[in-house]
This record gives sequence, structure tokens and C-alpha cells, in this order.
Amino acid sequence: MDRPLIVGMGGTTRENSSTEMALELGLARARALGAETECFAGEALDLPHYGSARANGDVRALRLIDALRRCDGVILSSPGYHGSMSGMLKNALDYVEELRDDERPYLDGRAVGVIVGAHGAQAIGTTLVAVRSVIHALRAWPTPLGVGINSTTPAFDGAGRCLNPALAETIATMVGQVVDFARMRRAAEDAECTVARAARV
Repeated sequence: MDRPLIVGMGGTTRENSSTEMALELGLARARALGAETECFAGEALDLPHYGSARANGDVRALRLIDALRRCDGVILSSPGYHGSMSGMLKNALDYVEELRDDERPYLDGRAVGVIVGAHGAQAIGTTLVAVRSVIHALRAWPTPLGVGINSTTPAFDGAGRCLNPALAETIATMVGQVVDFARMRRAAEDAECTVARAARV
């Protein structure tokens, strides 16, 4: 478990959106901590509506489902649209239903970090709550720290560099929680297997 797999999901279809750049910054931090990452952002999340006939054979949807099945943690990044997450991200999360019959159903046992970008503190707060509610429903563990990006001031430049050191530090802390939880979870599972093997001897 030296290299947990962290899956990032989010952004918008707008190129260089602040939520996508924040997601990329978070995944870069995860890699710096020794994790492997896969990113599903922008167009990669513009999937057919879950439950439609087209969804079953959509290559992008199948790739997302496979990554979520294998992952040890998730980072979600969404704009706040009318007090909640984007419909694009919610639709992508609906595909987790395909994991319902897995040994680890849905996102059971994974830590999930959340980044929200919105115009003002109220929209950030309501969107964080909405995303965390979905995370709980998927049996995952939201990290203690959530990240809010107030779009009233620019957070990134055109090259994707974070203009706010405090924001970069907050993202790094949240990602550290995701990676640490993934490692602790796997260590606990390994310990349980060791005890079970010893009991059979």
C-alpha cells in the first residue's frame, strides 16, 4: 500500500475553470505524497444521464466506474450552482450505483475530500453540505477539512498557479487527510488478514 490510488472528479466544461485547476493542484499534492492519481475533469465528466441506454456502453463512463472501483480515496471539486453541486458532477456520482454489488459497495471505506468554488461564502457552505450529504449516502468518509474557493477574487492565474498561499495550504492539508486515511485503512485491512491467517494455523 505504498501508493494508494486517488481519483479526482470535477471541474466544468469551461477550460481552465478554478475548480479544475484546484483539482489538479490537489492531485499534484497527492502524487507528491506518493499516491497514484487518475483525473476525470471537464469533458471527461460530461457523461450521458445515468440510467439512459447510452450510459451502459459509454467508454468514458466505464473508465470512471473502473477507477472508482479500484480507488482508495477520492477528491471532488465542484462549482456551486444555485446552492448545490453542478449537475455534471452529480450525474457522474450517480454512476457509483454500478458498484452497489461489489465487495466494497459504492465508495465504502474511502475518504473523500471536497473542493467548492462559488461566488460568496453562503454558496460555498450550502454546496459543501450538499456534496458531503451525497458522500455519506455513498458510505464514504468526508475529510474533516473541506475547501472553499471564493470566486469574488481570482484564485489562479492563466497558467494554473495558485495566487492564494492560504488556499494552496488548505488544499494540501485536505489532500493529506485523504492519502493518510487511505493508508490507515489499508494497514487496518492488512492487520485483519494477518490475524485471520494466524487463527487458521
